[in-house]
Amino acid sequence: MTRPVLVIGAGLAGWTTVREFRKLDSSTPVVVVTADSGDFYAKPSLSNAFAQGRLPAQLVSTPAAKMAESLNVTLMPHTRVEALDMAAKTVRTSAGAVAYRDLVLATGALPIRVPLEGGAAHRVISVNSLEDFARFHAELQPASDAAGNRGRHVLVMGAGLIGCEFANDLAQAGYRVSVVDPGARPLAALLPEAASAALQQALEALGVRFYFGTTVRAVDPAAAQPAGADALAVSLASGEIIEASCVLSAIGLKADTALARAAGLTVDRAIVVNTRLQTSAEGVYALGDSAQYASAASKLSAHGSALPYVMPIMAAAKALAANLAGTPAELVFQLMPVSVKTPSLPLVVAAPQPGTDGQWHMPEAGLWQWLDAAGLQRGFVLAGAQTSQRMVQSKRVAL
Repeated sequence: MTRPVLVIGAGLAGWTTVREFRKLDSSTPVVVVTADSGDFYAKPSLSNAFAQGRLPAQLVSTPAAKMAESLNVTLMPHTRVEALDMAAKTVRTSAGAVAYRDLVLATGALPIRVPLEGGAAHRVISVNSLEDFARFHAELQPASDAAGNRGRHVLVMGAGLIGCEFANDLAQAGYRVSVVDPGARPLAALLPEAASAALQQALEALGVRFYFGTTVRAVDPAAAQPAGADALAVSLASGEIIEASCVLSAIGLKADTALARAAGLTVDRAIVVNTRLQTSAEGVYALGDSAQYASAASKLSAHGSALPYVMPIMAAAKALAANLAGTPAELVFQLMPVSVKTPSLPLVVAAPQPGTDGQWHMPEAGLWQWLDAAGLQRGFVLAGAQTSQRMVQSKRVAL
C-alpha cells in the first residue's frame, strides 16, 4: 500500500499545499489531520467581519467535506497530533497512528498570552481561528440594550496590525473601542512615525480611544452592575480603570513549534526550513506561520525570517507541492506588500528586510520610502489614495 503525503493542519498553508500538489499529482494518497473541522476560510476575514455584518458560519468559503472530496483527500477532523516518529515515518494521533511518505507541518501559530491578574482574566479572548471568532462574536451580541452595539465596549490589547484592524472593524460596526499598548503609537513596528500618526487620527475619528505607554494589569468583574450584566473592570498599569464588555488580546502570535521541538527538529523562532521547504529531517517539510524560511534572508538570523502573511504562504505552497511531486523547486520570494485592513486609512506596507540600515523619507503626502545609505529603496508605505501606487513602488524596491 502506498504511504500518503500527510499534512498536519487545515489552514491556508495546509489546504493550499494540497491544492497545488493535486495539480501535479492526482494519484498519491493525501491525508490531512486537523484539530478543527477542516472547513476552509480566509483567516484575514476574521478581522473585518463585524462591519460587514457577517456571521461566523458565513466566513466559511468551502466546507471541509467538499474540500476533501474535490481534492481526493482523506480528512481526519477534530484529531489531535500527539507525537512525530520520524524514524518509523509515522505520526501518533488521538485517532491512532498514521504512516506517511512525506510529512508537511502546517501547524500555524498560537496567540501570545501574557499573565493577567483578576477574577475575570479567563474571559480575555484571542481570535486566531474561526472557532475563536465565533466565541468572540457570541460574547459581543448585545443583550436587550437600546443602545445596540454602542452599548458594548471592547478593549483591545495591542495596537499592532491585528489590533488596529479589529479596532477599525469594531468601531465601524458601532462598538465603542479602546486600545491599550505599551508603545507610543499604532503599528509602530511597521510604519514611520507620520504614518502612525495619520492612522491614529483616522481611527480616533471613528471613536477609537488609545491608551499608550501602559499595559493591562488585571481584569475583574465590574462592581455595582445590574443583575445579569457582565461588565468587566480592566485595570491598567498606569492606574486607570476602564469598564468594558469584552477584552480582546491582539498582542501577537508565536509559531506553534511544540511537535517539531519534541521530535528534535531544528527550531529557531519557528521551524527552520531550507529553500526547498525541508526541515532538518528528510521527508519532513514545513510552511506557513510555523515556518522560518531560508529563502527570506534576514540580517537578524542565519536561519532567515518567518513571513506570517497570505502571499508568502501561497508562494511556499506552490514550491513545496513541486518538491512533493518529485520536481525539485527552490522557493524564491518576490516583493509581497501587505495590505492593512483599516478602511479609515487604507495602508500598503512593504517593510524593509529585518536589520536593513536606512531611514524613512516622505517625497510626497501618503508615500514613505525606506532608503539605505546608498540611496536604494528597500521598502515603502502607502496610505490613502497613494495605495494605487502599489505596483509602481514595488518595481522601485531593490531586493
